Amino acid sequence: MQLPVMPPIAPMLAKAVSGLPEVPDSGPKWSFEPKWDGFRSIIFRDGDEVEIGSRNGKPMTRYFPEVVEALKENLPPRCVVDGEIVLVGASGDRLDFDALQQRIHPAASRVKLLAAQTPARFVAFDLLALGDEDVTGRPFSERRSMLEKALAGSSAPVHLTAATLDNATAQQWFHQFEGAGLDGIVAKALDGAYLPDKRVMLKVKHERTADCVLAGYRVHTSGPDRIGSLLLGLYDGDGKLASVGVVGAFPMQRRKELFEELQPLVTDFDGHPWAWAKQEEGSRTPRNAEGSRWSAGKDLSFVPLRPERVLEVKYDHMEGERFRHTAQFVRWRPDRDPESCTYDQLDEPVKYNLAEVLAT
Repeated sequence: MQLPVMPPIAPMLAKAVSGLPEVPDSGPKWSFEPKWDGFRSIIFRDGDEVEIGSRNGKPMTRYFPEVVEALKENLPPRCVVDGEIVLVGASGDRLDFDALQQRIHPAASRVKLLAAQTPARFVAFDLLALGDEDVTGRPFSERRSMLEKALAGSSAPVHLTAATLDNATAQQWFHQFEGAGLDGIVAKALDGAYLPDKRVMLKVKHERTADCVLAGYRVHTSGPDRIGSLLLGLYDGDGKLASVGVVGAFPMQRRKELFEELQPLVTDFDGHPWAWAKQEEGSRTPRNAEGSRWSAGKDLSFVPLRPERVLEVKYDHMEGERFRHTAQFVRWRPDRDPESCTYDQLDEPVKYNLAEVLAT
């Protein structure tokens, strides 16, 4: 492989903001795109050679053989393209990140089977090189135009992401596309160069709040007398307390204070809703991920607490029965009864057909 931009290269990143930038009177300054929920990937193609680079620079080529073949059929013979590998769920109308995670497997036979059973797709949204030219120094408006021409004849499972210069359209996408499993909008400066590993793009993600039951904690890596993360639960329709995620961002002093504050609630696993017996019965506990290749080497043990305290957290969206990302602590809710913290309180996005997003 010999390209003007060679692997590994870190993708350009986005910083979180509370709202989309407005279009000034002087004319468009930003291009708005859906924020896809998948594996960020930079594709390097030189003829029959294709390499899929991940966000951390490690190759993912072997895990997606069906994507490699699709890229050979749909990308220019020599190019470097930034985008996202995504997977459409079994329902056919939204993305499924959990299923996508399962595609990362060490066994070649399993990789082959999953490639057939749960094939992935590639959504392109930026161009780093075309032919013998490194285009990272060109403004995004030119790179986008070149990418549109390069993918003019492409077809599924390779897609060009939708883009608009209109703030109102982007706002509409922000609310509609969440129902198809996307998680926000990305804004790119039209005159901006491609800057690897720099947070020069903007991203707006959905943010909601929920009242959750505190049912355990993990200690911090710096010491056994500091809280690392608080374990959150919600009651399902059967009255079982399901593990839905964690809160983990605290100043060091607050970690010590929390540890002392929570000691009176420490209990054993006898009768605790996340005891081993509960997991074996099918309940979702904080240790469900044990044995997962994504949790290899991680200590998922925790200190059980009597599920008597409620806290309010901020989260962006759900992935199945859990928070997609780490939640943020807002406040304690001593006025809430733990049993009232159910899934029913969560705001569900209006469903939107993923096929329409891909065709936009």
